[in-house]
Amino acid sequence: MSNRLPHLHEKAQLMSASEIDRTLVRLAHEIVEKNNGVANLGLVGIKRRGIPIAERLSRYIERIEKAPVPVGTLDITLYRDDLSTVGPKPVVQPRPLEFDVVGKDVVLCDDVLYTGRTVRAALDALFDHGRPRKVQLLVLIDRGHREIPIEAQFTGRMVQTTDNEIIEVKFQEIDGMEKVLLVEKTGE
Repeated sequence: MSNRLPHLHEKAQLMSASEIDRTLVRLAHEIVEKNNGVANLGLVGIKRRGIPIAERLSRYIERIEKAPVPVGTLDITLYRDDLSTVGPKPVVQPRPLEFDVVGKDVVLCDDVLYTGRTVRAALDALFDHGRPRKVQLLVLIDRGHREIPIEAQFTGRMVQTTDNEIIEVKFQEIDGMEKVLLVEKTGE
């Protein structure tokens, strides 16, 4: 029934839909607290699964503060430093962000923080749109194994993993289901 590759097997469910929801509500409160409100705040989701995180956080923060928080989406495909190992170089037109980041306090949102390379690419892409006043990183899962000195200011959950484990985040908006799984690579 799973569309997972045959050499991967599910070890554990780390978060259910309700746990994801509660975690994002907590993170929304932390964002408001650390930024003294939302007056200068903007959320930017890293394509793909950072986008639903940013959109949901915006809704939760608006309920807390009774003020809208703009959400932007960032496609970092062109900024990755591993393009040559991924395959042929993609042709992607950078698209403008949905709000002006210049002078804003930006919270960059992603699902899993691993080596730090995705976030490094996202920072390059973000600064091509202008210079924010401050950039903070929010991740649903921090699994360790950094290759670049990048740290999240807002973390849903820390999960210790081995190199042969993968964190799979599933969101209703993208995957038609809602959960976080720990998956292990097995012999091929």
